[in-house]
Amino acid sequence: MRLLLFIAILGIPAAGAWAGLVQAADTPSAGAVYVIPVKQTVQSGLSSFLDRALTEAEQAKASLVVLEIDTPGGRLDTAEEIGQRIRSSAVPTVAFVTGKAASAGAYLALNAGDIAMAPGTTIGAAMIVDAAGNPVENPKYVSFWAEEMRSAAELNGRNPAIAIGMVDPKRVVELKELGETKEKGQILSLSADSALKVGYSELTAKSTDEVIEWKGLSDRQVIDMNPSLAEKIAEVVTSPGISTLLLILGIAGIAIEMLVPGFGVPGFTGLIAFGLYFFGQSIAGFAGMESMVLFILGIILLVLEMFVPSFGILGILGIAALIFGITMGAFDTGNALQSLGIAVLVASVIILIFAYIFRRKGIWNRFILRDELTADQGYVPNEGRQSWLGQEGLALSELRPAGVAEIGGQRVDVVTSGEFVERGKPVRVISADGTRIVVKELQQPQSK
Repeated sequence: MRLLLFIAILGIPAAGAWAGLVQAADTPSAGAVYVIPVKQTVQSGLSSFLDRALTEAEQAKASLVVLEIDTPGGRLDTAEEIGQRIRSSAVPTVAFVTGKAASAGAYLALNAGDIAMAPGTTIGAAMIVDAAGNPVENPKYVSFWAEEMRSAAELNGRNPAIAIGMVDPKRVVELKELGETKEKGQILSLSADSALKVGYSELTAKSTDEVIEWKGLSDRQVIDMNPSLAEKIAEVVTSPGISTLLLILGIAGIAIEMLVPGFGVPGFTGLIAFGLYFFGQSIAGFAGMESMVLFILGIILLVLEMFVPSFGILGILGIAALIFGITMGAFDTGNALQSLGIAVLVASVIILIFAYIFRRKGIWNRFILRDELTADQGYVPNEGRQSWLGQEGLALSELRPAGVAEIGGQRVDVVTSGEFVERGKPVRVISADGTRIVVKELQQPQSK
């Protein structure tokens, strides 16, 4: 069963490639308008979906791509990658803000050829925050992201100062068209009407159809692109929290199965967790066959280390292969190493707890002799013989020098120090060491 599971995991990248072929098999006719939703957190799963959708639109020689944006933002490095992909698109693009284009979402919108916004929507608020939502005030990061926003704004002749004001709370931005000024300590965000006035939107539209009509393409076929089931799964499992959780389950499950064999459930859970991890990374376009091969090779080396004496060499090589396999199959090596470190620490605690609870069933018991020769199993230990010292008895046979004597009412095998003792003579125990009882003849007093 475990071998079959390993083989199944090997087929994950192939399954991802097959899913991509199925998605691109039905290509529409040229000149269509592609509508692509950007309605999720900006992360690696969205990047792979947008790349596939834009590639399909380019191959179909589409007339227009409408990006329906409603996102709270997300990873800046992913936003930079997606922005570059939008800029390089061979098909004209329009960003249609249907909800909010906040943070990284504002950056994506600025990289499109045109921006349209629905009434009641907003764009901006692109200040950098950490995972807990707290502002990041590091001047290096703020300056870099502000420059990225400025460059994106200048692509289509938009006021770069406004883009910087969406990022840097220390910047003062005068909005002459609105008769307002963004003061220090504020982050700029624009409504649909304000964006139209300051040139950060070219149209206020109630629907995607109005945007298409504005572009003069109402007579064209409209193709709605949506993430496939595989891409939806990839979106979930490639998120930082879920990917770390899968690594924890994978490491703990495999280790527990190796240390406490016979359960099956931990090993199965670990393989499923690693399978989902690589499945998501494969669908997202990050994990290739080489990372899978390295990962499986690492597990094989660790298993061999437990049975083949190699002075730790196989174990070290196995751990190195696992690390390279996991990090090579991730979007970002640094984040993958961080997630892997957290996963190892948490998994170690789980493994220690599990190993303690089932310590009597662990693999280490193979190296410990636990058999006991107890009386209830028919084993009777030799009794101590020191109490025999000084006791007297009779020789029941001739002692030449060994024989049998009766001492304390018991027949025992005895031996002399070398002298001969006749049968029936009194003897006394002078030594008792190990299994030997040494006796000496008692000299009876002579009568006068």
